[in-house]
Order: sequence, then C-alpha cells, then structure tokens
Amino acid sequence: MEVKSRHHLRSDEIRDLRETIEAQTGVDLDGDAFEKVDLTETRFDVVLVDGSPAVMFVDGDPYLTVTGANDYSPTEHVVTVDAGAVSFVSGGADVMRPGIVDADVDIDEGDLVAIKEETHGKVLAIGRALVPGAEMTGDSGKVVESVHHVGDDLYELSI
Repeated sequence: MEVKSRHHLRSDEIRDLRETIEAQTGVDLDGDAFEKVDLTETRFDVVLVDGSPAVMFVDGDPYLTVTGANDYSPTEHVVTVDAGAVSFVSGGADVMRPGIVDADVDIDEGDLVAIKEETHGKVLAIGRALVPGAEMTGDSGKVVESVHHVGDDLYELSI
C-alpha cells in the first residue's frame, strides 16, 4: 500500500466522524489531530488520530480499525468469539456461529462489527454482519464476513 494523498480533516468533518463512530461503537474518538490518508492498492482509506490508524472507511462507511478498536475498546456492535476461533479469525477467516459466545443484539445485517476474543477482550478483526446480532449464536453457518484482521496490510500499516 502506498499513500496517494494526505490531508487534515476540517472541524466539521471531525465532528461528523466522531458522532458516527460513537453511534456505532459507543466510543468517544478523542484526539488532537485527525488526518485522512488515501491509500492505493486497497479498498480502504484511513484516518490517523494522533498519528495512529484508528479509523478506516469500508465502502464509504467509517469504522474503527483493529488498532483503533484495541485503543478505544468499543462497547457496541461487538461480537465475542471463543478461544477455538481465535487462530481462524486472526488469520482473516469469516466468523462461524459455533465460535460465537456473545453478540450485541443491536447489530443489524450489514453493520460493521468488532470481533473480540473472550479471554483477554482483544479485538482480532473487523467484519460485516451477515445476520442480525440476535441470530448469531447457534450450531452452523457463516455470520460475519471478515473485512480487516490482525496481521493484514492495514494492521501492519505504519505511516
């Protein structure tokens, strides 16, 4: 990935971004400097908050990156997986019902979600819900499509 362009966000853009992230995740995206970075060779654009890649745009929708989610600890739109799912989710696999131990019931199909592991509460991936949160637990089926995960190019991004 290469940087195509960079620019600081205006105060109204920062306000809108903070309000959107808070509504989705329950996180107050606090920071002094907000800089949007347009990247090549990826479907993401990133917002650096105080120099850290905290927010990404997925198909035009802003959401926390794995780094941002671990820095700010989302309380809403969170899916928790068991220890058996950790290696798969960390490797970029989609999330299957048997690995889920809890899911926010306010998740709607199509929402971006943070996927965390139950033991330490660390976010492993960001995904898009394929079913509502109330239907995520069970015996079989894919319920979250992986979008960004620990160890991918976006996670390794250093600007």
